[in-house]
Amino acid sequence: MGRLSFSTTESVRLLLLAVFGVLALSVVLAEQEGENLSGLSNNPDKAIFAVRENGTTCLMVEFAVRFLVPYDVLALNGIDLITEQAVFTLPRGAEIEGKCGSTESEIHITWNNNAYTLRIYFSKELRDKDIEVWKISKVQFVYDTSETSHFINAYNPGKHTANTHRLSALVTPAGQSYVCAAQQTLTLISSDHQKGVTVTMYDVQIQPFDIASDFMFSEPYKCITDQRERLEETLPIILGFILALIIIITVTVYHFHLKLTATQPQLPRDRSMYKNM
Repeated sequence: MGRLSFSTTESVRLLLLAVFGVLALSVVLAEQEGENLSGLSNNPDKAIFAVRENGTTCLMVEFAVRFLVPYDVLALNGIDLITEQAVFTLPRGAEIEGKCGSTESEIHITWNNNAYTLRIYFSKELRDKDIEVWKISKVQFVYDTSETSHFINAYNPGKHTANTHRLSALVTPAGQSYVCAAQQTLTLISSDHQKGVTVTMYDVQIQPFDIASDFMFSEPYKCITDQRERLEETLPIILGFILALIIIITVTVYHFHLKLTATQPQLPRDRSMYKNM
């Protein structure tokens, strides 16, 4: 019985070690890393970031981002506070982290020695008629007003966090990338006395799920604003073409009318001439 008990204990221990080994291996295999691909863009304002899992791209963002952040400074009288605006853009040399999942993904973009961090959260959901879409469900921006390159003479400087609330932005059919040249503006509420922080994205292409090819966006889904602007650009051309076509048809019909009337015999207008015919 003693040998049996020892054998059973050893078996359980080996089984547990095997289970932990598999779990550890799965964690290693699911390793995710961020890559900065901004050097591939010819636009000096545009950044390109990717999150990769097991050596394959699982999330990509390509955009330019501008921040407008209000902060307090002490007035000249040394008593009152006045509000200034710090305006700056997302640098191309930022550091990237992220997580990919089947229904939730996120990307964290940090720069200037962790003085600034932009976090974007994505989620999938089913809409009407069981159509699957993805969207931006939350945006968070952490900033440090003691960083003096943008916040000059800030009163009571320190770190603050600004968040969106109940966000549903950039809704896109699953399996497609969101594309928009127009500005997309979000307002975040800051922990700094509930100030409104404005985050503006433009020249955007984003895909947080279902990337079929490494470092390649899937089929683009254009935003409504771009579709409207394209229609406004092409509508005058279409109307001009229709007008030209109407003119050509009118001239052609008139030409055939003249040709037909010219070949018909001309009857004399004086009725007395009919007797001589």
